[in-house]
Amino acid sequence: MKVLITGATGLVGSEVTRLCRAQGIVVHYLTTSQKKITSEPDYKGFYWNPSNDELDSASLEGVDAIIHLAGASIAQKWTSRNKQLIKDSRIKSAQLLYNVLARFRESGNTPTVKHIISASAIGCYPSSPTKLYNEKYPDYASGFLGEVVQEWEEAIIEFQKLDIATSIIRTGIILDKTQGALPQIVKPIQFFAGAPLGNGQQWQSWIHIEDMARMYIHVLEEALTGIYNGVAPNPVTNEKLTKVVAQTLKKPLFLPNVPKKMLKLLLGEMATIALESQLVSAEKIQEKGFVFNYTTVEQAIENIL
Repeated sequence: MKVLITGATGLVGSEVTRLCRAQGIVVHYLTTSQKKITSEPDYKGFYWNPSNDELDSASLEGVDAIIHLAGASIAQKWTSRNKQLIKDSRIKSAQLLYNVLARFRESGNTPTVKHIISASAIGCYPSSPTKLYNEKYPDYASGFLGEVVQEWEEAIIEFQKLDIATSIIRTGIILDKTQGALPQIVKPIQFFAGAPLGNGQQWQSWIHIEDMARMYIHVLEEALTGIYNGVAPNPVTNEKLTKVVAQTLKKPLFLPNVPKKMLKLLLGEMATIALESQLVSAEKIQEKGFVFNYTTVEQAIENIL
C-alpha cells in the first residue's frame, strides 16, 4: 500500500508516518519547504504550495489513500490574519488535492486514490457542561472553530464526487510530551504555578498520541468511511486533568483557579479553546474494532511523563 500524507512532520503526521513505515506502507509526503524533500525507498517528499495552487502531481502516482493532516496551529493569537491562515491551511489545501485529482480524471487518467482520511476537530460540537456528543449530532458550533470545522469537513466530503471514499476523524486534545496542550499544563505546575482554568469543570476529551496515530492506521487498513471521534473513552474535566498531571509530577496545587476573565484578557477570543466544554463519545470507533491502549487519563499521563 502507498499513502500520501499532508502535514507529515506535524504532531500527528510524524507518528502516523512512523507507524506506516513500520508496517510496510510506503509514504509520499507533501512539504512547502524544498529543503525538507528527501527520497528513500519507503519515504519520498514532494513540493506543494496551497497558497499558490502548486502541487507536484507525481506525489499522487500509485497512491492508494490520502491522509490529510495539514493545518496551521489553532494555538496562536486569533488575529484576522491568523484566522485566515488557520482556515486556508486546512480548506484550501484540501481543495487543491481535489482539483488535481479532478484534472487527472478530466484528462482521461484514472487516479489510483480510493480513500481520503482527514483530520477534523471536536470543536465542531457546541460547548456544553452535560451533553454527551456522538457523530450523529447534526449541528456545528457557532463561532470560529465551528465555522472552520464545517468548511473543512465539507471540503473533504466533496471527494465523494470523484468516487473517493471519505473518512473524517474529529480530534480531541492530543496528549504528547513535547507538543500540544500537555506541555502547557506541565510547565506552570513544575514551577508551582499550576491551577485549573476557569471553573475547571469544562469537559476535555483527550487522546494519547499513540492511540491517535493508531486510529488513522485502523481507519486506513479497515477502509472505514464516515465520521469518527478521535478521543479516548473517558473524558475528564480540566480540573481532573490538571490534578492528575500534578500528582504524576509530585507537585502541589495550591493556587486558585485561573479566572475566566484573565484568560480572555490574555488570550482574547482564543480563550475558547481552554474554556469550552466538549464531552465526546468514543463508542463508534470502538464498535469498528479499534482498541485503545490508553483508556484513562492516569494511564496516559503516567506513560508520557
